[in-house]
Amino acid sequence: MIWEGQKIRIAIFGGADCTDAIGQLAKEVGKLLAKKDIIVYCGGKTGVMEAVSKGVTESGGIVVGILPDDNGEDANKYITIPVATGAGSGRNVMIANSVHGAIAINGSYGTLSEIGHTLRQGKPVVGLETWDIDGIEYAETPEEAVDLILDLI
Repeated sequence: MIWEGQKIRIAIFGGADCTDAIGQLAKEVGKLLAKKDIIVYCGGKTGVMEAVSKGVTESGGIVVGILPDDNGEDANKYITIPVATGAGSGRNVMIANSVHGAIAINGSYGTLSEIGHTLRQGKPVVGLETWDIDGIEYAETPEEAVDLILDLI
């Protein structure tokens, strides 16, 4: 539920490693979300997380990195607000708890975990070149992914 005056919070899930093409998709998603004044949450490290963070930061937005380590210094250089959890992959639940919905971009098993936790909470997940599982709504482009997640929350 989004209260009047509350900012929308969307997570971006994706792998710590990604191709340049996937990185470009993530960066564009970040830019689009920032331009809509949406707060972006991610795992705060490398790969898709860094690419989306770069897109958000370059567009003047806010990106919160929920880090697996107990050291906020480990965040990628584009994170606005690092949250050092010391929880390892348990941070995946924290990300799902903190947002209204998520966009999953590519990724591996960590991404699958984040998707599962978010769907289990009844929150929407939009997929962009990611896992093919029940419950995800799929998009073909960054623009479509952003529009779709905003329609679903």
